[in-house]
Amino acid sequence: MTIRLTVLGMHPSATSADAIFGHAPLSEYDLHETGTALAALPPQSSTTRSPSTRCALTAAFLGLKATAEPALRDIDYGTWRGRTPAEIVAADPHGYSAWLTDPDAAPHGGETVRQLCQRTANWLSSLPPETGRALAIVEPAVVQALLVHALSAPARAFWKLEVPLHCTVCLTRRDGVWNSTWTATPYCPRTRASGAGRPRTGQTGAVRADTPQQDGRYRPDYRIDLALRS
Repeated sequence: MTIRLTVLGMHPSATSADAIFGHAPLSEYDLHETGTALAALPPQSSTTRSPSTRCALTAAFLGLKATAEPALRDIDYGTWRGRTPAEIVAADPHGYSAWLTDPDAAPHGGETVRQLCQRTANWLSSLPPETGRALAIVEPAVVQALLVHALSAPARAFWKLEVPLHCTVCLTRRDGVWNSTWTATPYCPRTRASGAGRPRTGQTGAVRADTPQQDGRYRPDYRIDLALRS
């Protein structure tokens, strides 16, 4: 049987300078745009969410009865929780650099990227064949970790994956083989300065997932179809 898991990554539309580790409330705009993205999807048979207040409020706003799943909780930021990247860089530049490059580093005393990838991979692999169409509402780090598993990528690839605002990632498993589709609605901002040659609003286009952007990240503009091997 086929499993179709749609993943909503709930992160606020704040600038990187305003970002706060593990403590980023969503605005009404974020909730509205997420609802718009979800409305374009087919009905789901079940909904699972991160245990966080942010994801619980999102599910309630969308009118969904979602089951909290501990394995889908956000990464544990340890002593960095509630702090901005600028504050962390000022206090521990070497630790911050290590965390962004080494999946086994935990300078904050919390969870490593590898540990996050392992527990989310275990959850994804445990989904029964009869799961059908399902929805997961999670934090962005969990989306990245799920993609690491679906791509059969090493944990160090975690930071090379970036999910745009108000977009969905659809993971499909058939006969043990994963396919992944990144879908950006017309409400998802462009990720390149120039729109020349890109689809118009309301259309979709394709970008190879193995071609990084200029900053080295794999970032879809509108829609990316990935043929993945398990």
